[in-house]
Amino acid sequence: MKRLFALAATALLFTATAHAQAPLAKLGEKAPNFKTLDVLHEKELELSKLQGKPVVLEWNNFGCPFVKKHYGAGNMQKLQAEAIADGATWITINSSADGKQGYLKDAKAVKVALKEHDATPSAYVIDASGEIGRAYGAKVTPHMFVIDKDGVLVYDGAIDDNASPDPKTIDGAKNHVRDALAALKDGKKVNPSQTKPYGCGVKYNF
Repeated sequence: MKRLFALAATALLFTATAHAQAPLAKLGEKAPNFKTLDVLHEKELELSKLQGKPVVLEWNNFGCPFVKKHYGAGNMQKLQAEAIADGATWITINSSADGKQGYLKDAKAVKVALKEHDATPSAYVIDASGEIGRAYGAKVTPHMFVIDKDGVLVYDGAIDDNASPDPKTIDGAKNHVRDALAALKDGKKVNPSQTKPYGCGVKYNF
């Protein structure tokens, strides 16, 4: 247990330069690897070891109205459950810095928040340093990424095509994440592979 919390304290180990200014993630290329702590299960999580199944990355801030839109309506939870039941790994990542909106300081706070929102991701990562977020170029919450079974980034963008914070707009919206996972399952190319993400700006530590 001490080793795991030491891992969290020393932050993240990337396969590329951790402090690069430009995002490392590029569509059609291997997603940047990270090794960190899954605070939900209090165990080590390494992205590269998840190959063999799709992975969804969801940037999260429960204080954001756009996140509230999808969680309040049960839309994000439904998508999580569908993806996991179909074999994907769903990693929720919180890059809010200490003292900023949405910041969750530890496993206890995370578990309380997830229970409150009835959320069931495969893992939850506290990225208060912002290093994972910057590596992926995560701009907003929720900013969504889909990685295929070979570790290649195949989708980057919005959860759906309706940027309103009104939950009534969820019905009838095109869900890009659901469509991307369906395309992977059917052996098809993800299209669109990139959309403009919408939401609240990620509350980085700068």
